[in-house]
Amino acid sequence: MDTFLSEGSNLAGAVDRAFIFIFTISFIFTIGITAMMVYILIHFSRKKVKNPRQFTGSVKLEIVWTVVPLIIVLMMFYFGWVGFAPMRKVPANAMPIKVIGRMWTWDFDYGNGKISKELVVPYNRDIKLNLVSLDVNHGLFIPAFRVKEDVIPGYSNYLWFRPIIKDTFDIFCTEYCGLAHSGMVSKVIVIDSLAFEKWLVDLKVTGDVPDHPGLTIIKTNACLTCHSLDGTRIVGPSFKGLYGSKRIVVTDQGEKEVEAFDDYIKRSILDPNAEVVKGFNKGLMQSYKEVLKGEDLDKIVDYFRTSVEKK
Repeated sequence: MDTFLSEGSNLAGAVDRAFIFIFTISFIFTIGITAMMVYILIHFSRKKVKNPRQFTGSVKLEIVWTVVPLIIVLMMFYFGWVGFAPMRKVPANAMPIKVIGRMWTWDFDYGNGKISKELVVPYNRDIKLNLVSLDVNHGLFIPAFRVKEDVIPGYSNYLWFRPIIKDTFDIFCTEYCGLAHSGMVSKVIVIDSLAFEKWLVDLKVTGDVPDHPGLTIIKTNACLTCHSLDGTRIVGPSFKGLYGSKRIVVTDQGEKEVEAFDDYIKRSILDPNAEVVKGFNKGLMQSYKEVLKGEDLDKIVDYFRTSVEKK
């Protein structure tokens, strides 16, 4: 099944009707205006009309080209409003799911620490997605459901739908959110209610607060999107064995060797582009000066210190 063309939710039909109406009107006017231009060029060419005469003013013509477009625009507004208005009226019994957007992944939080990388929902059940961003602007778009909303840090937004087809559908991010924006994709999986209940029971609890509060802060602020814990190279240097390690950094004055103790780690969080580890690109990390407080930085540093001590 083509997940882009299928009407996967109860909201899709009204959106399609508005699109088809506006597209049809646009197509008719494009063909009509082009045909009129060609006709005028031929009929009133200089070869056929030797003595053209000037005329000004036509009340009837002005009324027609004012009233007709007004009616058409009002009709477009009507179809658009009919499709849009239900999108903001969430049914009282809708099942809430928290959607967390971060560079460059989606997490779907079902509560009680149960978090999935794919949006699994029961068939023919009203679903409300509460949209949260942990870093930059994102946009949650499910083409088959014809729903799309911005996911903005510090702004509470939502969308809802009722899936009417049991299938798997695509999820995209529609706001350019950085280097790996094109890879910020996921799936909606629509299954029977009984199968969904079993899936939710079997879903492992992965959202519990970690043992160390510093790691909680790191995960909450999406640091692990760019920095791994196991030594894997991603966008930024790995956190594995960070505390006390020596590394070559590039500054405006050139290269130098530093030791990753408390001051260096805090500087890297507050002013990440002042000392960039050699081999990595400058400008990819934003400052967390307005996000993390002094006690948060102390907890992060303590996590790195204790993680080295445990080994």
